[in-house]
Formats: sequence, structure tokens, C-alpha cells
Amino acid sequence: MTKTIAIDGKTIPFEDGQTIMDAALAADVYIPHLCHHPEFTPHGSCKLCSVKVNGRICSACTFPAAEGQDIINNSDELNGDRKRITQMLFVEGNHFCPSCEKSGNCPLQAVAYYLNMLDNHFPFFFQTRQLDASHPDVLIDHNRCIFCTLCVRASQQQDGKDVFGIAGRGINKHLIVNAESGQLKDTDLDAADKAAHVCPTGAILIKRTGYQVPIGQRIYDHHQIDAVSLAASGSRPSAALPPFVAVVAEGGRHGR
Repeated sequence: MTKTIAIDGKTIPFEDGQTIMDAALAADVYIPHLCHHPEFTPHGSCKLCSVKVNGRICSACTFPAAEGQDIINNSDELNGDRKRITQMLFVEGNHFCPSCEKSGNCPLQAVAYYLNMLDNHFPFFFQTRQLDASHPDVLIDHNRCIFCTLCVRASQQQDGKDVFGIAGRGINKHLIVNAESGQLKDTDLDAADKAAHVCPTGAILIKRTGYQVPIGQRIYDHHQIDAVSLAASGSRPSAALPPFVAVVAEGGRHGR
């Protein structure tokens, strides 16, 4: 007998070992997220995927699906919390979308659109963060890092390297490069590595590729992130999406 959970009243089948997020995506149900990627171990760092499971708040990307779960995903309360989290991500970094090369291809920006985020609500921190342009092919702009750890997990779990890490706590948390010099040029990162293509913001960029797709013609300029995410997961046909959705959706799931 097929095991099921209920998400917003919809019966969703699941298999043993699947998380709530896995089951939801397979059933064409979108749960907002930024740190989740189907190819890597779940981390639960962004908290955007928080849902209510039998009245308890849980991260859908890490919480196992189980028979009898009654899950609320799409509610004013949860979407309000998600909007506040997204606003905090914007003000804690330096995210200026009009001048960012990732604009239109940025899941953070797209989640803000999806949640109808119209302002920042909180005062900006205006942190002083550095750029690392030492690598011949890859640039790190620490201003835009949201500490999702996707680059960390991609480097370790797919590239077989250990290029990135997260250090510090709270306001002092920061992305580090695992080299004695602390510079990207002294690592074995290659521009073709998954870790160089999985960032959901403009924190990691490939040099000499900027604006190859003009702003206004990018994926989230024309499609909401729920449609892109579900197409990338395979639960929804991607024929209506532009060819480069395969690279953009889910941080380059079908890319390099």
C-alpha cells in the first residue's frame, strides 16, 4: 500500500527515505527554499522551507516524510515568516539587484518576488565585505553570500574537493576559502566545478560571462520560481521554459 502525507489538504504519496521536500517536489507541490538541492545532503540553513507538521514547525528539506503527517505549507502565517526571513537576508548582506549581474537569474530575488516582498522592512546593515578576484576564472563577492552552504556541499560531495567552508557565528559568520592564503587562486577550484555554478545569489560568478543573457530576457524575468523549481525537479514539463532554465533552475542542477 502506498504511504501518503497530506500537504494543504492534498494527498501526497511518498517513499521511505524521502523528506517532506522530496515528496512535495515529486508531487508538483512547491515549498519555497534556497539552500535545498536534490543532489546534496539537506542542510536546513535558510529556513524558508519551514512548514507545520501536525502543528509543529519543521524544515521540509530535512524532516522525513511519515504516514499520518498533516502538513501546512501555504498559509499567511508561514508565508509572512518566509517574507521576514527573505527581508533579513537582503539587509544582512549587500544585495542591490539593479547592479547585480545575477539579476533575473537569482533565486533569492525570485523568492522575494514570489513572496510579494515589496520592501526591506528592516534597516540595512551595510556590512563591509570583500571581493576575491584572485582566481583566473571565478569571482567571489562576499557581499551577496547568504550562507546556504550549497558551494560547500557541492565542492565536497560532487567535485570531490573541499574548497569552501563557513566560519564564525551570528553576525560574524562568513564564507571561507580553504587555502592558507585565504584566496581562491590558491585552491584547486575549476570553473567547470559544480561549486562554481550552484550559488543562488551573485556571490560566485564566472568571469568573462557577464550579461551574455541580457537583463529582461532571464529566467525569472518571465517565470515564477515555483514553476522553474518544479520543472527542474522533473515534476512539471519544462518545454515552456527557455533552454537555459536547465542551468539556472535549482542552481544549475543540469548544468556543469
